[in-house]
Amino acid sequence: MKILVTGAQGFVGKNLVVMLKRRFDVDVVEYDVDSRESLLFDGLMAADVVFHLAGVNRTDEPKDFAAGNTGFTQIICDRLWSLGRKPMIIFSSSIQAALDNPYGISKRRAEETLLNFYEQTGAQVVIFRIKNVFGKWCRPNYNSVVATFCHNIARDLPISISNRANEVDLVYVDDVCEAMIEAAGLLSASPSHFASATDSAYAEIAPSFKITLGNLVDIIHSFKESRSSLQVPPFDDPFITRLYATYLSYLEGNDLIYDLDIKADSRGSLAEFLKSPSLGQIFISRTKPGITRGNHYHHTKTEKFFVVQGTALIRFRNILGNDIIEQAVSGSDFRVVDIPPGYAHSIENIGNEELVTIFWADEIYDPTRPDTFYEEVVKTTEEKS
Repeated sequence: MKILVTGAQGFVGKNLVVMLKRRFDVDVVEYDVDSRESLLFDGLMAADVVFHLAGVNRTDEPKDFAAGNTGFTQIICDRLWSLGRKPMIIFSSSIQAALDNPYGISKRRAEETLLNFYEQTGAQVVIFRIKNVFGKWCRPNYNSVVATFCHNIARDLPISISNRANEVDLVYVDDVCEAMIEAAGLLSASPSHFASATDSAYAEIAPSFKITLGNLVDIIHSFKESRSSLQVPPFDDPFITRLYATYLSYLEGNDLIYDLDIKADSRGSLAEFLKSPSLGQIFISRTKPGITRGNHYHHTKTEKFFVVQGTALIRFRNILGNDIIEQAVSGSDFRVVDIPPGYAHSIENIGNEELVTIFWADEIYDPTRPDTFYEEVVKTTEEKS
């Protein structure tokens, strides 16, 4: 299948082209403002599908909207008419097409141009009135509030909010691209990101997310602070998942790397890694040969031990009895050991090298309610009696 993408170097265009080029059944022609004019006409001559993303969305001259949006769309339709071609056209319009500002008017008239082309030729036309798009590769400090907030907060640069209560309606760039590809019949998405009435050229992108500017800023600040708090966002929220991915895409170079707070003593070292109110916490320890950690029990808290380097002996004992369970675990085993409540437990480095262990607990450690009580796993003879 031959595909032409106009505006291929724009925000949505870059993401769409990457998705399309992963496919082996399409040949993509990328056209942008700096491309030679013949590339556009060659693309229109061959294309089975035209993703028409090019346009002007910001300018000091209102007339540029009419030329870049309505005028350019008319050039595409006229060229196709002269060639006697009627490829499918998928158009990225804007929710502002419903407004009477210069940009909205130019987008609405571009829609009308495409609908006229459909009436004259029968070519299939799909129009997306796109909301505020966010995601990777969007230019900050331009016309995307999410890109600006992510870029500036990541770099400790100032941001400006006129009213924290103002609400924005957002769609994620991957959902936009998948909806367009699905509309072209090139993707059967589950769940679908594309919805269109059978008798309408207009289609919608799902999901969309409404949020106040104040909440948006607070969430992005929480992403930045998570490196010190170690609290991961609630990734069961689809908006948070998309926004966090977007925020990370604005970090560069060494900003992608950060250190953990290491607690070290004669036994070795330990560092907390991740925390989540719904998933508990993960920490990592390094233990010297011959050293034992633990010798305590929990009433309700549960844990998992995963040795990734070295050899350990894990011991358990029900605190109401004397029987000891022993389990040797090596870093080559990829074996997880569950720690039940009511069992005193310990882990000893019985090898000759440093023991590295990942520990998971089902709750974040609370020093005011630690649910951790000292108890030796191996009792003395007096204790047994």
